[in-house]
Amino acid sequence: MSTTTLPTYDIFIDGEYVTPADGRYLDSINPATGKAWYQVASAGAVDVDRAVRAARAALTSPAWAGLTPSARGRLLRRVADGLAARAEDLALLETNDNGKLIRDTRALYGNLPLIWEYFAGWADKVSGEVVPTVGTNLTYLRREPIGVVAAIVPWNAPINLASHKIAAALAMGNTVVVKPSEITSAGILEMMKVLDEAGVPRGVVNVVTGTGADVGEALVAHPGVDLIAFTGGTATGTAIAKKAAERHVPVLLELGGKSPNIVFDDANTSNAANGIISGIFAAGGQACTAGSRVYLHNAVYDEVLDKVKARMSDIRLGNPLADETEIGPIAYEAHMNRILDYIRIGQEEGADLTFGGGRVSDGELGSGFYVAPTIFENVTSQMTITREEIFGPVLSVIRFDSDEEVVRQANDSAFGLVAGVWTQNVNRAHRIAHQLDAGTVWVNTYRALSPVAPFGGFKASGHGKEGGESGVLEMTRLKTVWVNLSDAPTNDPFIIQK
Repeated sequence: MSTTTLPTYDIFIDGEYVTPADGRYLDSINPATGKAWYQVASAGAVDVDRAVRAARAALTSPAWAGLTPSARGRLLRRVADGLAARAEDLALLETNDNGKLIRDTRALYGNLPLIWEYFAGWADKVSGEVVPTVGTNLTYLRREPIGVVAAIVPWNAPINLASHKIAAALAMGNTVVVKPSEITSAGILEMMKVLDEAGVPRGVVNVVTGTGADVGEALVAHPGVDLIAFTGGTATGTAIAKKAAERHVPVLLELGGKSPNIVFDDANTSNAANGIISGIFAAGGQACTAGSRVYLHNAVYDEVLDKVKARMSDIRLGNPLADETEIGPIAYEAHMNRILDYIRIGQEEGADLTFGGGRVSDGELGSGFYVAPTIFENVTSQMTITREEIFGPVLSVIRFDSDEEVVRQANDSAFGLVAGVWTQNVNRAHRIAHQLDAGTVWVNTYRALSPVAPFGGFKASGHGKEGGESGVLEMTRLKTVWVNLSDAPTNDPFIIQK
């Protein structure tokens, strides 16, 4: 057991909080203060094996497998009710954990029950179908639970992202082992109390905390895992996909982005400026959907950028628990330093730093991990800050003149997660949306998300979808059943039957 005086979180296996096999714990740092505020279990392969075995046992247990689809739906609705009652506690916990604004987490977790309610509605809505084959055969399709789902979630919105995976998996009758980021584990562990109170059977959802090397790799390689659902960086997602391929295990990957936000000459410039700010500076740019590449038509370049800078000049950095704060700290120190390295590289490669840049360490911010919102101009498509995901408040601004030119530049990226389009021309809006290599395209808005809409990227931004019917079906396997309805003998046993 931990000997620290800090609060301690253990792992959650088979319906109980248990100590990790080797008794190790990690400090979790509040990014606003730079100080440890709790410890979380640092588990290993032995703990992962216990969790997967518990999930496999629960998969066929009468307490879970014996539930009707409608009963599963009612269970998920009870979870939703429990999360609604705990929304303020979870919001406060996540703000302290990763520095997200309290007003942002309050909005996020005030809406968290909607995720569970949405997937609860799908529990008894997915059905099979009869295939029109010839002869005396009855041929039908059925959707079955895929099995044990490994849900691996990042640190920037852990409770929300875990809920999408867990709720969809449970709606279809699967069981789950969750691996949170070691940076932000407390919220998901607290959420297990809500699931337990709602009556989720033992072993159906398990949580194993620790590092990627100790827990993540063991979970991905475990022979008892049937699907890996991962949200995080592209490099890690690639490594997971390679490992999963050795066992022919399907993967659902929601990876990084370097998303274009395109403002045409006929756009509402005030709305576009607001969308640019939302796209890159909300959440301190720590979002896979960050609109980190902004393309401004020459006709509105100065007008839009002046509006962005004017608003940013009044931006309030500070304690994320204060309602007036608009940008909080970077989630952890190593990531802050990575962002600062990218700012340095941008300057070295010749981009013009025209706003912000550098660490903010004035007054009460001195002990926290704060980076000033940063704007680079005169950026080329080959610069590092244009090609690589920074995951921070760093914006690259590029001029363009024609529709064809901007589509070519926007698609000249390894990523394809989301894109923004700002125009009053409805024909152009649809045409450009169709031409962009992005899994989601927002027109005259940005950061619009809902569990009813599928979300997922193209290219290095991953594959598969979360949300909507597509996300539900990802949690199933499709089986074809042939039944011969005739008692007559087969005419020729050496010919394929149809």
